[in-house]
Amino acid sequence: MDILTVFLLATFTALATGLGALPVSWIGPERVRRYEPFLLGVTAGVMTAASIGLLVDPIREDKLIPLVVGIVLGVAFLFAAQRLLEGREASEDPDVGRHITRSILVFAVLFVHSLPEGFALGSAWASTVAGIGVFVFIAISLQNVPEGTATAIPMAQAGYSRLRQFGAAVGTSLPQPVGAVIAFVLVEQVNALLPWSLGFAAGAMFALVVADLLPEAYGSGDGRRGMATGGVVSALVAMALLALVLSLAVG
Repeated sequence: MDILTVFLLATFTALATGLGALPVSWIGPERVRRYEPFLLGVTAGVMTAASIGLLVDPIREDKLIPLVVGIVLGVAFLFAAQRLLEGREASEDPDVGRHITRSILVFAVLFVHSLPEGFALGSAWASTVAGIGVFVFIAISLQNVPEGTATAIPMAQAGYSRLRQFGAAVGTSLPQPVGAVIAFVLVEQVNALLPWSLGFAAGAMFALVVADLLPEAYGSGDGRRGMATGGVVSALVAMALLALVLSLAVG
């Protein structure tokens, strides 16, 4: 019954990611194109905050070597994925192909990122610390919502339907139920892997922000820089406030 509970909780956190895609579908394709720099800035801000958040526990626990190795592997993964997708982008309309490529990359790095989150949920639920499992469940559920928004934005720019945006947002978190069950059963083994997996996910996300999202958001054009900065700042403030609320709740 405990394993089923963990699986169902992690499934709920995955569905919470889909909620983040809904606002993007509501604003419509015309506004998505009009506010592209702002929305790309939001995506970059969400992913920057998420990548920084992944580093906290390994640094606190002095697991620096596996963390750094994981980061390097994550960066390498992102650039390898970009090279792999270059041929596909060249075969599409330039603008559409660029957005499709970005959609795939955002999906891939958030998909990778969700596995250690599942590990964290399963490990917390197996812990003897009172209330920690419920807290981690709530924290991951809330953090998944803006990650769903980050998934949907480039898909909306590429012209994907609302249903596909929602499905992809949920799909980025599908590793969470699997990771949660594995961690619940194999707590000690999974905890040893966490610094590596957290570093890998953080490296991939940060590389995507620096190499793709920010250059595109701040590209040439009047007013783009102000809109992009507004998006980045808005996302960072929202994520910081969310982290503050969660820290006060656990405190």
